[in-house]
Order: sequence, then C-alpha cells, then structure tokens
Amino acid sequence: MTHRRPNVILISSDQQRGDCIGADRRNVRTPNIDRIGQAGARFANCITPHPMCMAARASILTGKLPYTHGVRDNGRDLDPGFGAQGLGGIFGSAGYATHFIGKAHFTSHQTFAPTGQPENYQSAADCPPDWSGPYFGFDNLQMMLRPHHHTRWYDLPQGLHYERFLDRDGKGQERWDRAKEALPPETGHFQAWRSKLEEPWHSTAWIGDRAVEMIAGQGDDPLLAWVSFPDPHPPFLSPLPWGSMYDPDEVDLPNHYELDLDRRPRWHHGFLHNPIRTSQGTEHNARGVNWGGKGEITEAALRQITAIYYGMISNIDAQVGRVLDALAAKGALDNTYVIYISDHGEWLGDHGLLLKGPMLYDGLLRVPCLMQGPGVPQGRVIDDPVSTLDLRATLSDLCAVEAAPDNGASLRGLLDGTASRDFACGEWEVDEGRSGISLDLRTVRTARHRLSLDLQSGTGELYDLHDDPDEMDNLFDDSSGASARKELTDMIRSRPDDMIPAAPRVGWH
Repeated sequence: MTHRRPNVILISSDQQRGDCIGADRRNVRTPNIDRIGQAGARFANCITPHPMCMAARASILTGKLPYTHGVRDNGRDLDPGFGAQGLGGIFGSAGYATHFIGKAHFTSHQTFAPTGQPENYQSAADCPPDWSGPYFGFDNLQMMLRPHHHTRWYDLPQGLHYERFLDRDGKGQERWDRAKEALPPETGHFQAWRSKLEEPWHSTAWIGDRAVEMIAGQGDDPLLAWVSFPDPHPPFLSPLPWGSMYDPDEVDLPNHYELDLDRRPRWHHGFLHNPIRTSQGTEHNARGVNWGGKGEITEAALRQITAIYYGMISNIDAQVGRVLDALAAKGALDNTYVIYISDHGEWLGDHGLLLKGPMLYDGLLRVPCLMQGPGVPQGRVIDDPVSTLDLRATLSDLCAVEAAPDNGASLRGLLDGTASRDFACGEWEVDEGRSGISLDLRTVRTARHRLSLDLQSGTGELYDLHDDPDEMDNLFDDSSGASARKELTDMIRSRPDDMIPAAPRVGWH
C-alpha cells in the first residue's frame, strides 16, 4: 500500500468533546490519538457546524454548511445526489479505493414510512446480504443499522454488516440484550452502565477489526477510508476492562454542574421543559425509557457517567492505535493522512446538562481534530478557529484531487503557517415538531468569543472564552459586549448566499 499518491484515513467518533483527549484539559488517557497530534498537528479550536449527528456528518461529507446541503436537523435525509461530490465521490473519481466502516447516518434510521435507504429501520431488510455499496460515493461499505443501544433488536434480515456479525451463530438477540445488562457497581443513572457484553462483540472492537483487515488487504490503488466509531454517544455503556478503567472518585467534573437558566436565552428553558421531545416513537425509547432525557444529575451520578464516558473514549483510542500500527506494518504510515475528529461534542454535566441540544456550550460545540501525514509539521498546535467541514477542501488540496468549491477552506495554510483564520460558523434550524421550540440558530466561534443568535427572535448569548471559559456570564445584552456582538453578528451575516430548501422531514432520528 505504498503509493506515490497519499492514502487518507479519516477516523471519527460520535459525541466526543474537544477537551476529552489526553492533549487537552480533561484527564482522559488517549495515547494513540495523541500520537497523531505529536506526529502532525492539532487544531485546538475546531468546531462542529451542527450539534446533531446527521447534519454534522453531512457537512463533513460534503464540505457544505447545513443550510447548503439541506440537512438542517436529524430526521432529514441528505440527497444522494451529493454523493458524487462528497469525500468518497471525489476520491473515487480520482482512482482511490473508497471505504466506509461503521456508523454513517447520512439518512434517517427512524422514519414515518420506509425510505428505501439501507440505514432505514423499515428498509434495511430489502438490502441483499452481500450488499456493500455504493453509498454516497463510497464503493466498499461495512455499516451498522443500530449503532446505539437505545433501540430494540430485530431479527435479520433487518440489519446490516454489524448486526449480521452479532447474529453469526443465531445469538444476535442474546448479545444485544446482554449489552443492556449492567455489571456492578450501579451507576445511579439510567443513561450509563458497565456492559456485560464481551469486548470482542462491541461495535468499537468490530470497527477496529474491519479497519485493520482493510489496511492489510489493500491492493495497488491508494485508499480513502472513513472509519466511524459510534461511541461515546449515549447511552453510555462500555465493556470491561474499559468500563472500569477510570475511578469515578478521581474523574474531573465541570466547575459548574448545576442547572442555571438565569441570563440565558429563552430557548434554554423552552428546549428543556417541552414534553414533545419524549413522544417521538418507540424505536428510540426501547423498554419504555426516554433516552433523550437527562435524568437527575447528582455529583455521584455524574462521576459514574464521566468515568464510563472516558472509558468509551479510551476503548476507541486502543483501536486507533491498531490502525496506526497496521499502517506502519504495511509500510504506509508515512504516506497516509490520518485524521481524528468527532461529529460533535457532549454537555457531560456542563451547566447541569447531559446529551446535546441548542445550548451550544464549548463542550458540545468544540471537537477533537488532529492530523498527520506527508508535509504536516510535527507537534504543531493551531489555535485558529476551524470546522470539520474544512476537511473535504483540505484533503482534496493535500492529495491533489479535483473538487468543486464548497463552504470549507483548505487548512494547508494554517499547517504551514502562511495563513490565519478568524472564525468558524455553524447553523441549525431547530424544528418545533422535534425539539419543542422553533429557532433559526446561527453560531460563530472566534479564538476569544462564541455568539449564538436566533434570527427569528433576535435573542442570543455571547461569551468571552478568555475571561469566562465556563461561559457563565452572558454578555449579549451587556454594554461591555456590544462591540464583540456586532463584530460576530457581521461574521454570521457574511455567510454565502447558497442556501437550498430544507430536506423534507422523513422521521425523527
């Protein structure tokens, strides 16, 4: 797999905070993810363009902002026509072997009616057992229909590659149920437990195995692969030994983990207290549990949740190490761009919150972003604000692959020190039918400030991340923040005029 043209392996996790790597401020042990930054660069202020899975992933794939690709929220499917100019499509057209392993979520899982897409609960059974693509520009796929354990098991053929792996001896139901069984000690919170499912059957190990096999079996063509882990997305469950790797008494907690709604915009209260979010079908409420709820967050429960969340990340980190070692064994590591990101972050107790939503605190907005490969300077830490939607432009630039312009910009200039970046943006059309409130929510992050603005009502929040890193003091209506508010509002309004209509709502998740 040593080629003149470089290989690309994009590794992503799901719902991992930007501070939850060893190189950042939380006490998470990720020696292999850190290896990528040591051998290359770390973007310390990388944000997601959207805090929900589907829109964030569509932006990574296409390099477009959510209002430009149409996936403005979960439950709205990306048009397959974007596949040809997505990461897989442009690299495939350039002669790369294109692979996708793990959770895609380019189209909706839980829908009102069958959509005909392989990731759809009601349509997956129509996929032949030997189906492996193409899908959104990727030619070789090994995917999962149910990446998280808030859903019930369905017998094959309602499943994809991971479900067939679990059911290889007819014991898929047994293994799925065992994953939901908790080992002691009890966590005191319904969203977190140490799972009885043995590690080799867990999705993290399965994805690592498939990635190592892909690298070992790669032929003469250069490789473009997206290796997508569904953890540490909730519910927070981890097999041993990872679930017991961290002592809950020793994990670090937020400085402020009590709910505070004073001086916050109207949507904080509206989102948290609207019952509509608990009534969106049974598929994502298996066993009658509202998996979209945060429950009571005591200090003891938050310590348990955090310990398991850290363990889930360290489990992924071990698989990242296997991928790096497999590339080295193949003699291909020096000729491969390896990138590690997450689709979005997680509140993890910040301001008394758990999971995700339209309160775009830094734990939710900022994500890991590390890159190594040919020409990437070693050990460089870049503080300029960037976005995961910059990856398509960056990788096509570094690999000399032809790509139409998108909303991202190549990070090459930041890597070699010839350019700088002032801000990165995100956007979310918050749907009242799904979230209980209606917002046209725009966000901009600079090196110093974060502004979130609802264009419908004109309300917002503004924080000085240097003087107030915990985002406690909302300066939006404060005279001391007037200059920054105007400057950041102008950044939001500089968005290109290339929006398309929102993709039709086909479901909730």
